Amino acid sequence: MITLKEALALPKEEIAALREDLKKRIEEKRDLNAYIALDEAGEGVPLLIKDNIQVKGWNVTAASGILQGYVAPYDATVIAKIKEAGLAPFGRANMDEFAMGSSTETSFYGKTLNPHDPERVPGGSSGGSAAAVGAGVAIAALGSDTGGSIRQPAAFCGIVGMKPTYGRVSRWGLGAYSSSLDQIGPMTQNVEDAAILYDIISGHDTHDSTSAKIDYTPVAPRLDPDRKLKIAVVDNYIEDASPEVRAAYEKAVKALEAEGHTILHKEMMGAKYDIAAYYIIATAEASANLSRYDGVRYGNRAENVKDLKEMYLKTRSEGFGEEVKRRILLGSFVLSSGYYDAYYLKAQKVRHLIKDEFEAVFEDADLVLSPVAPTPAFRFGEMADPLQMYLSDAYTIGVNLAGLPAISLPIEKTAEGLPVGLQLIGRHFDEQTLFDGAMSLERAVAYEK
Repeated sequence: MITLKEALALPKEEIAALREDLKKRIEEKRDLNAYIALDEAGEGVPLLIKDNIQVKGWNVTAASGILQGYVAPYDATVIAKIKEAGLAPFGRANMDEFAMGSSTETSFYGKTLNPHDPERVPGGSSGGSAAAVGAGVAIAALGSDTGGSIRQPAAFCGIVGMKPTYGRVSRWGLGAYSSSLDQIGPMTQNVEDAAILYDIISGHDTHDSTSAKIDYTPVAPRLDPDRKLKIAVVDNYIEDASPEVRAAYEKAVKALEAEGHTILHKEMMGAKYDIAAYYIIATAEASANLSRYDGVRYGNRAENVKDLKEMYLKTRSEGFGEEVKRRILLGSFVLSSGYYDAYYLKAQKVRHLIKDEFEAVFEDADLVLSPVAPTPAFRFGEMADPLQMYLSDAYTIGVNLAGLPAISLPIEKTAEGLPVGLQLIGRHFDEQTLFDGAMSLERAVAYEK
């Protein structure tokens, strides 16, 4: 598949031919179920869009039954930016319903398959975006990352996935799951493409009250994989990882040392604190955000009801899937009278400790190297227990709680041919160093697709 950098240099007539070729490829791999619709908006370089990002005139549903029939009345800020840069939204990517999941199994449209093994998950919640890029049926895609939802599917599908610093990319027009954690980011074939797409979608936005008012300097023109950096490795993070992930980690450390980087050994809190804090904060915010889907303002409404209370009850019971209901209930519980201080307030204090711990590491190091998931892509049905599924996010959610930028890139393949990805984590708003380090690691490991 042509890279994003190459596609942006094509003349108009060749872009048109590229779009037609892409449609044929998508049809040939329909069984993948990465695309839930092949909507188009404009004639530029085609870019796949996760189904929770508003594109004017599209039926944007967040892969939920409750939003069937909803038509987006405006473009999200990131969509306006990509159009200005010569790209065009091209297809809606499958996802976990309302971005709640780690496997793209909770989608109203059915599961997406991993392009490397159809019996395994592509990751989630941006599984459709990752699978499409990994299968060569998308040049690049936009995803959203609340607790690893860009980086984990990128690692499972053998592509690059990048989560920007919180506030760097506008959330205006992104269907909210957890407002203090969500961030839109690029999913691409290589690090340079990720930097190019990141530059396009970044910047302050007056529509978004959480958007950072910080001067932006483009990253892609200044990429320097030859920079020598101090990279921290967190030894206790590896203890619970599978042998395949540990082997990839050791390979990456050796590759970074060979590139001339300095490796620093650090210890951090156990990931169990990250998980506990994340699932309290995220579900609390989800409970508040999803209260708007009530059958009154927009989305589907239950029929044949006798009063307002029954209309609310039936609309939400029929419209939401089981995982979304589970998280709404948990979030409502931790926000309820008598439990707010014991759970939500305490989780926010732990969040501050996690942020402080990262800042202490960054006093010595430029980047942190970490696993993305404890294992390579798991089989469908293997994580039937929701708590077991939540634990699979152990390595990614601390980044969101601290609001840091991070990038996942493929390192090697297992004996079964499954990709294993690792992530680099950077300081707030220091994406330049993050991309420089990622390009250096990408060059050193020379991953073969």
